[in-house]
Amino acid sequence: MSARNSKANKAAARERMRAERERQAKKDKARRQIIVALATVGVLIAAGGIGYAVMQANKPTAWEAAKDAKVVKPKNTEGENGTTVVIGKPAAKKTLEIYEDSRCPICATFEQAVGETVKKDVVDAGKYKLKYFGATFIDNADSGEGSKNALSALGAALDVSPEAFTEYKAALYSAKFHPEESEDKFAKDAYLLEVANSVGALKNNAEFKKNVENGTFDPWALKMSQTFDDSGVTGTPTLRMDGKKVTAEGSENAPMTVEQFNAAVDKALKG
Repeated sequence: MSARNSKANKAAARERMRAERERQAKKDKARRQIIVALATVGVLIAAGGIGYAVMQANKPTAWEAAKDAKVVKPKNTEGENGTTVVIGKPAAKKTLEIYEDSRCPICATFEQAVGETVKKDVVDAGKYKLKYFGATFIDNADSGEGSKNALSALGAALDVSPEAFTEYKAALYSAKFHPEESEDKFAKDAYLLEVANSVGALKNNAEFKKNVENGTFDPWALKMSQTFDDSGVTGTPTLRMDGKKVTAEGSENAPMTVEQFNAAVDKALKG
C-alpha cells in the first residue's frame, strides 16, 4: 500500500467519524429538546391539575352555598322563611311543640312507639295542634349531611301537603327505613326517594322528586335548623306545651310509651 493511499484512507476515516459524531450530536440535541418539551408539558399539565384541584377544594359545597341562597318556602308553612310548621285543626286551642333530628335514634324510637298516637290526637281528634322544629346537630357532630338532607326532603313533602309531610316523617323514622346513627344514609337523595315511595302522595311524584334532587328546600332546611338552635332546646326528642317541657312522670325526658305520653299530654292540656 502506498503512503498516499494510506493517508487518504485515514483522512476518509476521520471524515466519516467526524460526520458520524455530528449526526449523533444532532440526534442527542433533538432528543434533549423533546425531553425538555415533554417535561414542560408535564409541568404545565401538573400545574393545571393542581390549580383545578385547589379551585375545586376552595369551591363551596352545596350546603355552604345554600347558606346564602334565596329561601324557597314550602307550601303549608308560615312565618319568616316559612319555618313555622303547624299541623292540625285550626280550632284546637293548644299546641304541642316537637323538636326532632331526622338522624336521631331516640327520635326514631319515640316515633315508632308514639307517632301514631300523636297523629290520631292531632289529625283525627283535633285535641291539639302539632308544631314541628327540625334539627341538624347530628350532622354538625360528625360532618354529615343526612339530617339536613332529610329536613330538606321533609320540606318537599310539606310542599305537597301536611298529610304527606306527616306520613313521610313517620316513614323516615320507621324501623324499616331509619338507619343507625353512624350510617349517614339520609345524605343520599336516592335513599330519601326510596323511603318516599312508601308514601302514597309522594310515590312517583315528579315535583317532589325534582325538589329533592335539586335541593329546592336546602336553604329552608338551614333556616329551620337555625330556628331549632335559637329555641334553647338542647336535645331530641323534646316536647313542649305552653313553654313547658312535656316529660314522662318523674323524668326530664320525653315520654317514650303511649301510656307515658297520654298521661303527660293530658296533664299539659289541663295546665
